[in-house]
Amino acid sequence: MTAEGRVMGRRFFLTLVIGISAGFSFAYILLTSTGFSRDTAWHTYRESVRDFDKHPIVAIGEHSHDEAAHRDEDRTVADELSKKVRVLCWIMTQPKNHEAKAKHVKETWGKRCNKLLFMSSAEDASLPTVKLPTSEGRDYLWAKTKAAFRYVYEHHRRDADWFMKADDDTYVIVENLRYMLADYDPKDPIYFGCRFKHFSPQGYMSGGAGYVLSREALDRFVNKALPTPTLCRDDDHGAEDVEMGKCLDKIGVRAMDSRDEHQRGRFFPFVPNDHLFPNKDKDFWYWNYIFYPTDEGLDCCSDHAISFHYINAQQMYLLDYLIYHLRPYGIKHGSGTLPKLLAGSNTTTKEVERR
Repeated sequence: MTAEGRVMGRRFFLTLVIGISAGFSFAYILLTSTGFSRDTAWHTYRESVRDFDKHPIVAIGEHSHDEAAHRDEDRTVADELSKKVRVLCWIMTQPKNHEAKAKHVKETWGKRCNKLLFMSSAEDASLPTVKLPTSEGRDYLWAKTKAAFRYVYEHHRRDADWFMKADDDTYVIVENLRYMLADYDPKDPIYFGCRFKHFSPQGYMSGGAGYVLSREALDRFVNKALPTPTLCRDDDHGAEDVEMGKCLDKIGVRAMDSRDEHQRGRFFPFVPNDHLFPNKDKDFWYWNYIFYPTDEGLDCCSDHAISFHYINAQQMYLLDYLIYHLRPYGIKHGSGTLPKLLAGSNTTTKEVERR
C-alpha cells in the first residue's frame, strides 16, 4: 500500500469512529430529551385533568342493575335499615360550590339519605337549595348552622329519626351510618361524629367529618338552646363545630363514642390516605385534638367507616366505585352482627343467616 493509501485509510477509520460516536451521542440526547418531555407532558396532563375549571366533572351515572354482580346483589338488610333508621342529611354549601362540589354529593352518596337538603345563601333549582338568610364565609358558618338546623326542625323533624350535618366535600357511607345508629334510640339526647378534645367538658365533633344528632338532640338544640344566649352563642361568628359542641354540652346532649367494637374510628376529618399511612408528624394539631387514642395503618379505620373529609369531585365518584361496584370475585362478605332493631324480623334474619 502506498503512503497516500495509508493516509486515506486512516482518514476513513477516523471519520467512521467520529460518525459512530456522534450518532450514539445524538441518539442518547434524543432519547433522554424525549423521555424528559414525555414525563413533563404527563405531569402537565395530570395537572390539566385536575383543573376542574377547564375540565368540569360531570355525573358518570350508575352501573346497570342487569349486570350479574348487581342483579344478584342482596340489599335486604340495608333496605330494612333504611326504613327503620331514617337519616336526614343536610349539606353545608355556598353558591360557588353548587356546581363544583354540591351536585357531586347529590349524584353519589347523598341519594342514599332518606332526605337530602342543601343549605346555601342562594337559590339553585338544580340541587335544589334551601336559601338561608345568612352571609357566606367561614366567619358565618355558625350562623348558617343554626339557621339550617332551625329550618330542618320546622319543616322536616318528622321525616327522619337522625339529622346529619356534612360539608359539600364530605363523603358518607350512609349504610354504615345507619348500622351504627341502629342500636341507639333517637329519643335519647345524643350525637355522634369524630370527637375532639377541648373547649367543653365532653369535647366536640369535627365539622368536616360530619356529625349526626338524634331527634331529641335536635329538639333541645332548637327549642332550648337557640333561644337562650347563655346556652348558645347568639351572634353570627365562631367556629361552627366548637360552638355546636359547647352548646349541646350545656343542654345535656351527650357526645357519644362512635368507634367500632375494635376501637377503630368511623368518622374522619381528612381523606383516607391521610389516616391510613403511618409516620405522620405528631406535632400536627390533629394528634393533640383527637379524643380517643388512634392506631396508624389499617388499624386506624373501621371496616364500617362512615365519613371522610376533603373529598374532591373526582374522589366522590372514585369512592362510590370502590365501595359500591368493585368486587373481588369469589369473596362474599358478611354483614356483621345483626342490629337489635332487626333481630325480630324473620326476613332479615334469614337473609343474614344465608350469607
